[in-house]
Amino acid sequence: MYEWSETDLMIRDAVRGFIAKEIRPQMDALESGEITPYPIIRKLFAEFGIDTMAADGVEKMLARERARETVGAAAGGAPRGDGGEGDDDEDRGTGGALESRDSMMAVVISELAGACMGLVSALGVSLGLGATTIASRGTLEQKERWLPGIATMEKVASWAITEPDSGSDAFGGMRTYVRRDGEDYILNGRKTFITNGPYADVMIVYAKLDEGGTDDPAARRDRKVLTFVLDKGMEGLTQGAPFKKMGLHSSPTGELFFDNVRLGPDRLLGGSGEGRGGDGRESARSSFTAERIGVATMALGIIEECHRLCVDYSRDRTLWGQEIGRFQLIQLKLARMEVARMNVRNMVFHSIER
Repeated sequence: MYEWSETDLMIRDAVRGFIAKEIRPQMDALESGEITPYPIIRKLFAEFGIDTMAADGVEKMLARERARETVGAAAGGAPRGDGGEGDDDEDRGTGGALESRDSMMAVVISELAGACMGLVSALGVSLGLGATTIASRGTLEQKERWLPGIATMEKVASWAITEPDSGSDAFGGMRTYVRRDGEDYILNGRKTFITNGPYADVMIVYAKLDEGGTDDPAARRDRKVLTFVLDKGMEGLTQGAPFKKMGLHSSPTGELFFDNVRLGPDRLLGGSGEGRGGDGRESARSSFTAERIGVATMALGIIEECHRLCVDYSRDRTLWGQEIGRFQLIQLKLARMEVARMNVRNMVFHSIER
Protein backbone atom coordinates (compact mmCIF):
# COMPACT_ATOMS: atom_id res chain seq x y z
CA MET A 1 0.00 0.00 0.00
CA TYR A 2 1.22 3.49 -0.83
CA GLU A 3 1.56 6.13 1.88
CA TRP A 4 2.22 9.86 1.90
CA SER A 5 5.79 10.76 2.86
CA GLU A 6 6.53 12.97 5.89
CA THR A 7 7.14 15.88 3.53
CA ASP A 8 3.81 15.22 1.81
CA LEU A 9 2.04 15.25 5.16
CA MET A 10 3.66 18.55 6.11
CA ILE A 11 2.51 20.07 2.82
CA ARG A 12 -0.96 18.58 3.34
CA ASP A 13 -1.30 20.20 6.75
CA ALA A 14 -0.13 23.55 5.37
CA VAL A 15 -2.62 23.34 2.50
CA ARG A 16 -5.40 22.45 4.93
CA GLY A 17 -4.52 25.56 6.91
CA PHE A 18 -4.77 27.67 3.76
CA ILE A 19 -8.11 26.09 2.88
CA ALA A 20 -9.50 26.76 6.34
CA LYS A 21 -8.37 30.39 6.24
CA GLU A 22 -8.84 31.43 2.61
CA ILE A 23 -11.33 29.08 0.94
CA ARG A 24 -13.96 27.73 3.35
CA PRO A 25 -15.02 31.21 4.55
CA GLN A 26 -15.67 32.17 0.91
CA MET A 27 -17.37 28.99 -0.27
CA ASP A 28 -20.81 30.57 -0.61
CA ALA A 29 -19.42 33.43 -2.70
CA LEU A 30 -17.41 31.02 -4.84
CA GLU A 31 -20.27 28.61 -5.44
CA SER A 32 -22.77 31.38 -6.21
CA GLY A 33 -20.42 32.91 -8.77
CA GLU A 34 -20.20 36.11 -6.75
CA ILE A 35 -16.40 35.90 -6.85
CA THR A 36 -14.05 34.12 -9.25
CA PRO A 37 -11.48 31.52 -8.12
CA TYR A 38 -8.47 33.22 -9.72
CA PRO A 39 -7.42 35.63 -6.90
CA ILE A 40 -7.51 32.71 -4.44
CA ILE A 41 -5.42 30.53 -6.77
CA ARG A 42 -2.86 33.32 -7.16
CA LYS A 43 -2.71 33.76 -3.39
CA LEU A 44 -2.15 30.02 -3.00
CA PHE A 45 0.65 30.14 -5.57
CA ALA A 46 2.30 33.09 -3.83
CA GLU A 47 2.01 31.66 -0.31
CA PHE A 48 3.51 28.29 -1.25
CA GLY A 49 6.04 29.64 -3.75
CA ILE A 50 4.43 27.76 -6.61
CA ASP A 51 4.55 30.85 -8.84
CA THR A 52 8.29 31.25 -8.26
CA MET A 53 8.95 27.56 -8.91
CA ALA A 54 6.83 27.65 -12.06
CA ALA A 55 8.57 30.76 -13.40
CA ASP A 56 11.98 29.24 -12.72
CA GLY A 57 10.98 25.93 -14.32
CA VAL A 58 9.64 27.60 -17.45
CA GLU A 59 12.77 29.72 -17.84
CA LYS A 60 15.02 26.65 -17.51
CA MET A 61 12.95 24.84 -20.13
CA LEU A 62 13.15 27.81 -22.50
CA ALA A 63 16.90 28.14 -21.91
CA ARG A 64 17.38 24.50 -22.95
CA GLU A 65 15.39 25.07 -26.11
CA ARG A 66 17.31 28.25 -26.96
CA ALA A 67 20.55 26.30 -26.55
CA ARG A 68 19.29 23.53 -28.82
CA GLU A 69 18.30 26.03 -31.49
CA THR A 70 21.70 27.69 -31.26
CA VAL A 71 23.47 24.33 -31.65
CA GLY A 72 21.17 23.36 -34.52
CA ALA A 73 21.78 26.63 -36.34
CA ALA A 74 25.54 26.35 -35.85
CA ALA A 75 25.47 22.83 -37.26
CA GLY A 76 23.45 23.99 -40.25
CA GLY A 77 20.51 21.80 -39.30
CA ALA A 78 16.86 22.57 -38.71
CA PRO A 79 16.16 24.47 -35.50
CA ARG A 80 14.85 22.44 -32.60
CA GLY A 81 12.03 23.22 -30.17
CA ASP A 82 9.38 23.63 -32.84
CA GLY A 83 6.87 21.45 -31.05
CA GLY A 84 7.34 18.63 -33.54
CA GLU A 85 8.87 15.20 -33.18
CA GLY A 86 12.31 15.06 -31.66
CA ASP A 87 11.92 17.32 -28.64
CA ASP A 88 13.28 15.86 -25.42
CA ASP A 89 10.85 13.82 -23.37
CA GLU A 90 11.16 16.24 -20.47
CA ASP A 91 9.66 18.99 -22.63
CA ARG A 92 6.77 16.93 -23.96
CA GLY A 93 3.55 15.69 -22.37
CA THR A 94 2.65 18.36 -19.86
CA GLY A 95 5.69 20.44 -20.63
CA GLY A 96 8.52 19.24 -18.39
CA ALA A 97 8.73 22.16 -15.96
CA LEU A 98 4.94 22.42 -15.90
CA GLU A 99 4.48 18.75 -15.00
CA SER A 100 2.26 18.05 -11.98
CA ARG A 101 3.07 14.35 -11.55
CA ASP A 102 4.98 14.62 -8.30
CA SER A 103 3.38 13.83 -4.99
CA MET A 104 3.48 17.44 -3.77
CA MET A 105 1.06 18.56 -6.47
CA ALA A 106 -1.07 15.47 -5.84
CA VAL A 107 -1.40 16.57 -2.22
CA VAL A 108 -2.33 20.12 -3.22
CA ILE A 109 -4.86 19.02 -5.87
CA SER A 110 -6.56 16.38 -3.72
CA GLU A 111 -6.87 18.67 -0.69
CA LEU A 112 -8.25 21.55 -2.76
CA ALA A 113 -10.70 19.24 -4.56
CA GLY A 114 -12.09 18.01 -1.26
CA ALA A 115 -12.96 21.59 -0.33
CA CYS A 116 -13.75 23.26 -3.67
CA MET A 117 -13.70 21.10 -6.78
CA GLY A 118 -14.49 23.99 -9.12
CA LEU A 119 -11.40 25.89 -8.05
CA VAL A 120 -9.27 22.89 -9.03
CA SER A 121 -11.06 22.61 -12.36
CA ALA A 122 -10.28 26.24 -13.15
CA LEU A 123 -6.65 25.74 -12.16
CA GLY A 124 -6.31 22.38 -13.90
CA VAL A 125 -7.63 23.54 -17.25
CA SER A 126 -5.45 26.64 -17.26
CA LEU A 127 -2.27 24.71 -16.49
CA GLY A 128 -2.98 21.08 -17.37
CA LEU A 129 -4.60 21.81 -20.74
CA GLY A 130 -3.77 25.39 -21.69
CA ALA A 131 -0.12 25.62 -20.70
CA THR A 132 0.48 21.96 -21.49
CA THR A 133 -0.70 22.24 -25.08
CA ILE A 134 1.49 25.27 -25.77
CA ALA A 135 4.48 23.66 -24.03
CA SER A 136 4.23 20.40 -25.98
CA ARG A 137 3.18 21.77 -29.39
CA GLY A 138 4.34 25.36 -29.65
CA THR A 139 7.43 26.93 -31.17
CA LEU A 140 10.07 28.48 -28.95
CA GLU A 141 8.67 31.93 -29.76
CA GLN A 142 5.14 30.83 -28.82
CA LYS A 143 6.34 29.35 -25.55
CA GLU A 144 8.23 32.53 -24.72
CA ARG A 145 5.17 34.59 -25.56
CA TRP A 146 2.51 32.75 -23.55
CA LEU A 147 3.94 30.23 -21.08
CA PRO A 148 5.47 32.51 -18.40
CA GLY A 149 2.18 34.27 -17.72
CA ILE A 150 0.05 31.10 -17.71
CA ALA A 151 2.44 28.99 -15.63
CA THR A 152 2.35 31.50 -12.76
CA MET A 153 -1.44 32.05 -13.12
CA GLU A 154 -0.79 35.71 -13.86
CA LYS A 155 -2.88 34.90 -16.94
CA VAL A 156 -5.77 32.45 -17.15
CA ALA A 157 -5.99 30.00 -20.05
CA SER A 158 -8.91 28.08 -21.53
CA TRP A 159 -8.93 25.09 -23.88
CA ALA A 160 -11.73 25.18 -26.45
CA ILE A 161 -12.76 22.11 -28.40
CA THR A 162 -16.41 21.36 -27.43
CA GLU A 163 -19.25 22.77 -29.55
CA PRO A 164 -23.05 22.63 -29.32
CA ASP A 165 -23.16 19.71 -31.77
CA SER A 166 -19.82 18.09 -30.99
CA GLY A 167 -19.30 16.71 -27.52
CA SER A 168 -18.06 13.13 -27.55
CA ASP A 169 -17.90 13.46 -31.36
CA ALA A 170 -15.50 16.36 -30.94
CA PHE A 171 -13.78 16.12 -34.31
CA GLY A 172 -16.49 14.71 -36.56
CA GLY A 173 -19.11 17.22 -35.43
CA MET A 174 -16.78 20.22 -35.29
CA ARG A 175 -18.13 23.19 -37.26
CA THR A 176 -15.77 25.93 -36.15
CA TYR A 177 -13.48 26.47 -39.12
CA VAL A 178 -10.64 28.55 -40.51
CA ARG A 179 -10.00 29.60 -44.09
CA ARG A 180 -6.71 30.82 -45.46
CA ASP A 181 -6.46 34.48 -46.40
CA GLY A 182 -2.95 34.98 -47.73
CA GLU A 183 -0.61 34.09 -44.88
CA ASP A 184 -3.38 34.61 -42.32
CA TYR A 185 -6.39 32.53 -41.30
CA ILE A 186 -9.97 33.70 -40.74
CA LEU A 187 -11.73 31.96 -37.85
CA ASN A 188 -15.51 31.54 -37.55
CA GLY A 189 -17.65 29.43 -35.25
CA ARG A 190 -18.64 28.85 -31.67
CA LYS A 191 -17.40 26.85 -28.69
CA THR A 192 -19.42 25.96 -25.59
CA PHE A 193 -18.98 24.49 -22.10
CA ILE A 194 -15.51 26.08 -22.00
CA THR A 195 -13.94 26.13 -18.54
CA ASN A 196 -12.46 29.59 -17.81
CA GLY A 197 -14.01 30.80 -21.08
CA PRO A 198 -15.68 33.93 -19.64
CA TYR A 199 -12.47 35.24 -18.05
CA ALA A 200 -9.63 33.64 -20.04
CA ASP A 201 -6.71 35.83 -21.11
CA VAL A 202 -5.40 33.14 -23.47
CA MET A 203 -7.52 30.63 -25.42
CA ILE A 204 -6.39 27.42 -27.13
CA VAL A 205 -8.89 26.91 -29.97
CA TYR A 206 -9.33 23.89 -32.24
CA ALA A 207 -10.82 24.50 -35.70
CA LYS A 208 -11.14 22.64 -38.99
CA LEU A 209 -9.31 23.84 -42.06
CA ASP A 210 -11.87 24.64 -44.76
CA GLU A 211 -10.20 24.53 -48.14
CA GLY A 212 -13.52 24.48 -50.04
CA GLY A 213 -14.15 22.35 -53.06
CA THR A 214 -16.54 19.79 -51.56
CA ASP A 215 -19.93 19.59 -49.90
CA ASP A 216 -19.57 15.91 -49.07
CA PRO A 217 -20.39 15.49 -45.33
CA ALA A 218 -17.91 12.61 -44.99
CA ALA A 219 -15.13 14.74 -46.45
CA ARG A 220 -15.96 17.61 -44.09
CA ARG A 221 -15.70 15.28 -41.10
CA ASP A 222 -12.17 14.31 -42.12
CA ARG A 223 -10.81 17.81 -42.65
CA LYS A 224 -7.60 18.65 -40.89
CA VAL A 225 -7.90 20.15 -37.40
CA LEU A 226 -5.60 23.07 -36.59
CA THR A 227 -4.84 24.56 -33.19
CA PHE A 228 -4.58 28.31 -32.58
CA VAL A 229 -3.77 30.55 -29.62
CA LEU A 230 -5.99 33.60 -29.16
CA ASP A 231 -5.72 36.52 -26.76
CA LYS A 232 -8.53 38.29 -24.95
CA GLY A 233 -9.84 41.39 -26.72
CA MET A 234 -9.11 40.31 -30.29
CA GLU A 235 -11.45 41.80 -32.89
CA GLY A 236 -14.31 39.41 -33.66
CA LEU A 237 -13.81 37.38 -30.47
CA THR A 238 -16.64 37.40 -27.90
CA GLN A 239 -16.42 35.69 -24.51
CA GLY A 240 -19.89 34.88 -23.19
CA ALA A 241 -21.01 35.40 -19.60
CA PRO A 242 -20.63 32.50 -17.13
CA PHE A 243 -23.35 29.86 -17.39
CA LYS A 244 -25.87 29.49 -14.58
CA LYS A 245 -25.19 25.82 -13.91
CA MET A 246 -26.64 23.34 -11.42
CA GLY A 247 -23.44 23.62 -9.42
CA LEU A 248 -19.68 24.08 -9.56
CA HIS A 249 -19.97 27.84 -10.08
CA SER A 250 -16.47 28.16 -8.63
CA SER A 251 -15.37 26.93 -12.07
CA PRO A 252 -16.58 29.61 -14.52
CA THR A 253 -17.88 28.01 -17.72
CA GLY A 254 -19.12 29.75 -20.86
CA GLU A 255 -19.14 30.14 -24.62
CA LEU A 256 -16.69 31.61 -27.11
CA PHE A 257 -17.86 33.18 -30.38
CA PHE A 258 -15.66 33.81 -33.42
CA ASP A 259 -16.78 36.24 -36.11
CA ASN A 260 -14.10 36.59 -38.80
CA VAL A 261 -11.26 36.62 -36.29
CA ARG A 262 -8.03 37.24 -38.18
CA LEU A 263 -5.19 35.00 -37.03
CA GLY A 264 -1.61 35.45 -38.15
CA PRO A 265 0.65 32.42 -38.72
CA ASP A 266 2.30 33.22 -35.39
CA ARG A 267 -0.91 32.05 -33.69
CA LEU A 268 -0.99 28.65 -35.40
CA LEU A 269 0.41 26.29 -32.78
CA GLY A 270 3.66 24.95 -34.13
CA GLY A 271 4.09 27.98 -36.38
CA SER A 272 3.74 28.43 -40.11
CA GLY A 273 3.72 25.16 -42.02
CA GLU A 274 0.67 23.25 -40.91
CA GLY A 275 2.52 20.01 -40.25
CA ARG A 276 4.92 21.35 -37.62
CA GLY A 277 2.52 21.44 -34.70
CA GLY A 278 0.93 18.13 -35.64
CA ASP A 279 -2.72 17.49 -36.40
CA GLY A 280 -5.04 18.92 -33.77
CA ARG A 281 -6.67 15.53 -33.28
CA GLU A 282 -3.46 14.01 -31.96
CA SER A 283 -2.78 17.05 -29.79
CA ALA A 284 -6.24 16.89 -28.20
CA ARG A 285 -6.05 13.16 -27.56
CA SER A 286 -2.70 13.60 -25.86
CA SER A 287 -4.20 16.30 -23.62
CA PHE A 288 -7.14 14.08 -22.70
CA THR A 289 -4.76 11.28 -21.73
CA ALA A 290 -2.67 13.53 -19.49
CA GLU A 291 -5.81 14.99 -17.90
CA ARG A 292 -6.99 11.65 -16.55
CA ILE A 293 -4.47 11.46 -13.72
CA GLY A 294 -5.51 14.94 -12.59
CA VAL A 295 -9.19 13.95 -12.56
CA ALA A 296 -8.34 10.82 -10.57
CA THR A 297 -6.42 12.90 -8.03
CA MET A 298 -9.40 15.24 -7.70
CA ALA A 299 -11.66 12.22 -7.14
CA LEU A 300 -9.35 10.99 -4.38
CA GLY A 301 -9.61 14.35 -2.61
CA ILE A 302 -13.41 14.32 -2.82
CA ILE A 303 -13.57 10.73 -1.54
CA GLU A 304 -11.31 11.54 1.41
CA GLU A 305 -13.38 14.59 2.32
CA CYS A 306 -16.63 12.60 2.15
CA HIS A 307 -15.05 9.85 4.25
CA ARG A 308 -13.91 12.38 6.85
CA LEU A 309 -17.38 13.91 7.09
CA CYS A 310 -18.98 10.48 7.50
CA VAL A 311 -16.57 9.44 10.26
CA ASP A 312 -17.10 12.74 12.08
CA TYR A 313 -20.87 12.34 11.80
CA SER A 314 -20.73 8.78 13.14
CA ARG A 315 -18.95 10.16 16.22
CA ASP A 316 -21.21 13.18 16.73
CA ARG A 317 -24.63 11.61 16.05
CA THR A 318 -26.07 9.70 19.01
CA LEU A 319 -28.89 7.19 19.13
CA TRP A 320 -30.16 5.22 22.13
CA GLY A 321 -27.54 6.89 24.27
CA GLN A 322 -24.46 6.12 22.21
CA GLU A 323 -22.58 7.24 19.10
CA ILE A 324 -23.96 5.62 15.94
CA GLY A 325 -20.38 4.68 15.02
CA ARG A 326 -20.61 1.98 17.71
CA PHE A 327 -23.30 0.11 15.76
CA GLN A 328 -22.05 -2.73 13.59
CA LEU A 329 -24.08 -1.69 10.54
CA ILE A 330 -22.48 1.78 10.55
CA GLN A 331 -19.04 0.27 11.17
CA LEU A 332 -19.52 -2.02 8.17
CA LYS A 333 -20.46 0.93 5.95
CA LEU A 334 -17.43 2.92 7.11
CA ALA A 335 -15.16 -0.09 6.64
CA ARG A 336 -16.33 -0.57 3.05
CA MET A 337 -15.80 3.12 2.39
CA GLU A 338 -12.28 2.87 3.81
CA VAL A 339 -11.41 -0.08 1.57
CA ALA A 340 -12.68 1.82 -1.49
CA ARG A 341 -10.74 4.93 -0.44
CA MET A 342 -7.52 2.95 -0.06
CA ASN A 343 -8.01 1.30 -3.46
CA VAL A 344 -8.46 4.66 -5.18
CA ARG A 345 -5.45 6.12 -3.38
CA ASN A 346 -3.29 3.17 -4.39
CA MET A 347 -4.34 3.56 -8.03
CA VAL A 348 -3.55 7.29 -7.99
CA PHE A 349 -0.18 6.77 -6.27
CA HIS A 350 0.69 3.96 -8.67
CA SER A 351 -0.04 6.23 -11.64
CA ILE A 352 2.06 9.03 -10.15
CA GLU A 353 4.96 6.64 -9.51
CA ARG A 354 4.81 5.37 -13.12
